[in-house]
Amino acid sequence: MSTRTPETVTEHTFYLNLGPQHPSTHGVLRLFVKLDGEYVMEVDPIIGYGHRGHEKMAESHFYEQFLPNTPRMDYLSGMLFNHAYVAAVEKMTGIKPPPRAEYIRVVCAELNRVASHLMWLGAYLMDLGGVTPFFYAFDDRENILDILDRVSGSRLTYNYCRFGGVARDVDDTFIGATRDFIKRLRGRWKDYNNLVTKNVIFIHRTRDVGVIDKDIALRFGCTGPVLRAAGVPYDVRRVEPYSVYSELDFEIPTGVNGDALDRYMIRLREMEQSLRIIEQALDRLPGGPIRTPTPNKVRPPKGDYYFAAESARGALGYYIVSDGSEYPYRLKVRVPSYGNLQTLTEVLPGTLVADTICILGSIDIVVPEIDR
Repeated sequence: MSTRTPETVTEHTFYLNLGPQHPSTHGVLRLFVKLDGEYVMEVDPIIGYGHRGHEKMAESHFYEQFLPNTPRMDYLSGMLFNHAYVAAVEKMTGIKPPPRAEYIRVVCAELNRVASHLMWLGAYLMDLGGVTPFFYAFDDRENILDILDRVSGSRLTYNYCRFGGVARDVDDTFIGATRDFIKRLRGRWKDYNNLVTKNVIFIHRTRDVGVIDKDIALRFGCTGPVLRAAGVPYDVRRVEPYSVYSELDFEIPTGVNGDALDRYMIRLREMEQSLRIIEQALDRLPGGPIRTPTPNKVRPPKGDYYFAAESARGALGYYIVSDGSEYPYRLKVRVPSYGNLQTLTEVLPGTLVADTICILGSIDIVVPEIDR
């Protein structure tokens, strides 16, 4: 990787708009890049093209009415965003979901996490010119969508969790299909490693490229695989356990270099851990009801509340201010993609423009959660 810096550049500079309509940005993101030939001098990530006002909408909707908004912020982690919002309101109101509902939520959340990582894997390799892994990843992801569709009625924007439980119980068909998928994906690791992990072209495109070290990651508030690839074992499921995660055994994979290759390896290993979590949750799945009776309109006590969870991209937080009514006075969402994206301002200068797509893709941002 070149060590050329903006200070050494004297001529032949020009500006390039990468996006906002560009397939590799995976959303309406604009990167305003200053170049010296093939080298990046400066970059300015420009957001806001897809702003929809979700947080403002919450102020004019009942807590229950806002449920369908949650999966539309990060459409690849819809179940995780839905789960976190419901858990936040339950914390505010003191509602306790039944044990069976908590285990079902974890199973569905981890399936969604795997689906998100598979989506990233396929799209990332496509960005780098690898077509075959795209079909493998989407073939596996399709199995998860079929499983989650059975209980939620959706394949992408899941509105499945409810205050006090879940909308629908799982049956033997769901459990059997989930166990079959676990077996299937574990049998795929050899294929993914042969196609990607051991691919010399992929290794040279990602090793020592886009290094986000511990210092940069912490200064920009990075979380998720970006932070863990830098060697920091921070995962909300472990440091601030919620639902039944404290009862389950799983590891927090970490990297060493914080480069694009490490970020790939972290997500691959995280999928393995999600399969462990799902398997344990199914083994321990208790009987009983799936939902605690709740009022038609919840009215949390006055006060400020915060709840954190781990989405596929990092720490997700709901900060809600209640005035005692059935409407949130203020709802603020802490999303991981915002801080992760801003690292580009430090990471890209001095690198080749050909690596811009590789570095951006390795961060795995979802623009709609930034432009919520």
